[in-house]
Amino acid sequence: MTIQPYLFFEGRAEEAAAFYQKVFGAKIEMLMRYKDSPDPCPEGMAPPGSEGKVMHMSLKIGDGVVMGSDGRCSGKPDFQGFSLSYAARDAEEADRVFAALSEGGAVQMPLGKTFFSPRFGMAADRFGVSWMVIVPA
Repeated sequence: MTIQPYLFFEGRAEEAAAFYQKVFGAKIEMLMRYKDSPDPCPEGMAPPGSEGKVMHMSLKIGDGVVMGSDGRCSGKPDFQGFSLSYAARDAEEADRVFAALSEGGAVQMPLGKTFFSPRFGMAADRFGVSWMVIVPA
């Protein structure tokens, strides 16, 4: 059984994919736009002019997969009540990834040494997605 997060970027999915490619080296495994769907988008699902927006995408980040969409293209993504956790190889990678995620976002817990990790921190990225960056002990 596999559980995969699915994120609704509300109009910023393509921008998010490019950002995660830069930060993590993510690979786009699949990207379909609303205009490419074999079935028409249900009435009222997305505003007019959203045909070029992302209906579905799948990003490979390390050994994991994060899926996403532009959703209803409201322009207001709302990510609350969860964080994605990224296990960095070492402190240097944790520092780099945390700095990139924090840029344009918000540090929720500064990256530093804890009793359970040589590096752990929490930040919301520029899209509002909360991340925990950890170097496994």
